[in-house]
Amino acid sequence: MPDRLSRNPSTSPADTPTRRQRADARNNRARLLQAARDAYALDGTDVPSSAIARRAGVGAATLYRHFPTRDSLIAAAFAEQFGQCIATVDEALKDDDPWRGLRTALTKVCRMQAEDRGFSAAFLAEFPDAPEVRRERARAESGLARLIQRAKDTGQLRKDFDSSDITLLLLANNGVLQDSPAASMAASRRLLAYFFQSCRPTDDTPLPEPAPLRLDDLYRAPRRTG
Repeated sequence: MPDRLSRNPSTSPADTPTRRQRADARNNRARLLQAARDAYALDGTDVPSSAIARRAGVGAATLYRHFPTRDSLIAAAFAEQFGQCIATVDEALKDDDPWRGLRTALTKVCRMQAEDRGFSAAFLAEFPDAPEVRRERARAESGLARLIQRAKDTGQLRKDFDSSDITLLLLANNGVLQDSPAASMAASRRLLAYFFQSCRPTDDTPLPEPAPLRLDDLYRAPRRTG
């Protein structure tokens, strides 16, 4: 009697370990990213990479196989938030009210800073090993410049407002963050209220000369701690 044909002739025993290895690699990467987000949210991006690996339950070799540098790990951990920032600016540009669009964009970005200490540190950092982050930031800076000009053209924003004032806002907002998330949000909202109030063309009192800052100037490389 002839042998019965296999019901899965295309399945090779050698395929199973390969698929399992790929699944394990995906799971390890996801665990590392979640561990990084959790650790950065508590202590900022100065957390050593070795601590991230321990939190994820993997070895250092596994971490470096997925993320060869700390920059690549930090950038990947906050890729979604970076994308949200870009989307926020894009959405604001669609608003028929330029002042409302500018306010909405800055409010959302500052809230993201206040909600996550790790994201705030990453947002203000430079990533030499992640050129895609720099490209997205350049795009965001261009969009914010357009929002500013539109608000000026409609008389909703004081004429001497400068794009460097947004850099000052983001630095100041990072500076008011506290250990308590509730306190951070309260301080950020208060700071924003003062900022927006000062932006309106309510009087002709001239401002000091703008600070020689661009969004690019506030980025600094994360401190290397291992």
